[in-house]
Amino acid sequence: MSRAQATILTNICLIEDIETKRVVMQYRSPETNHWSGYAFPGGHVENGESFAESVIREVYEETGLTIQNPQLVGIKNWPLDTGERYIVFCYKATEFTGNLQSSDEGQVSWVEKDQIPNLDLAYDMLPLMEMMEAPDKSEFFYRHRTEDGWEKETF
Repeated sequence: MSRAQATILTNICLIEDIETKRVVMQYRSPETNHWSGYAFPGGHVENGESFAESVIREVYEETGLTIQNPQLVGIKNWPLDTGERYIVFCYKATEFTGNLQSSDEGQVSWVEKDQIPNLDLAYDMLPLMEMMEAPDKSEFFYRHRTEDGWEKETF
């Protein structure tokens, strides 16, 4: 029996200016995306790219910021109906250079961290952010679909 599993690899990054307590949020419009709302920037890992390289590239492409020393703070994952697994490597960065600019992926802006719950957030952003900020948590896992949505666990 093969232990190999087809996998889709992606990333997101919580970019925080620790002096101002603001974070970068990206708004994805429902007209142009299969999911919408405010979320952290990120994207797919390309072939031949390390996970850290991919999040640095994706953040630059989507925000104009160059992050340094991104820290892996957790993983979000779930099974797909196709038998594949979708994995999101969750990073945090507090060191960056550049000027914030939006892209075709969505409008980006600095948001005060305590105002995030008041935004039109993408699905599961608040519990995902809680996992990313918790020193004793490292995985956000959707086990399977139920009638009411997904059964999720945080480890």
